Amino acid sequence: MSSTTTEDRADESPPSLWDWGLKVAASVGLAGMLCCVAPAVLFAVGLMGGIYAISFADLFYAPDGSAGLGAWLLRGVAALVGLVGTWLYHRRQNQCSIDPARKRKNLALFALLVVVLGTGFYLSFEELTSWYFNEYIVPAQQAEYESMSGT
Repeated sequence: MSSTTTEDRADESPPSLWDWGLKVAASVGLAGMLCCVAPAVLFAVGLMGGIYAISFADLFYAPDGSAGLGAWLLRGVAALVGLVGTWLYHRRQNQCSIDPARKRKNLALFALLVVVLGTGFYLSFEELTSWYFNEYIVPAQQAEYESMSGT
């Protein structure tokens, strides 16, 4: 007496290329920019001050402002997130009984989608956090320094 539920049938359907692609690409972009997104969000909700937010972000960059070891490690983590997401999509896709040629095409499209959208998310997060740091965090940092010096 085994009955299939709606949930069981949903697991048998092929994974959505766009849903998975957007989720993995957003994860890739966020993982690559965690050094700047995390302090910006923590500052925005009031859990971190300007001085600490900039100090946290500076841990990932060289003194001249170029990407340091930490930034490259986060980019490596982002690439790993993309690879794992692609592998999980491929595994999920193999559970379905669709044409092997279609599976290969979908996997190639998925990988392209993750690369293009992941890079887009990364660059968008970079631009947004740069603006946010310049507009809100740097002035707060300067105000904190001024209040500490007593002027």
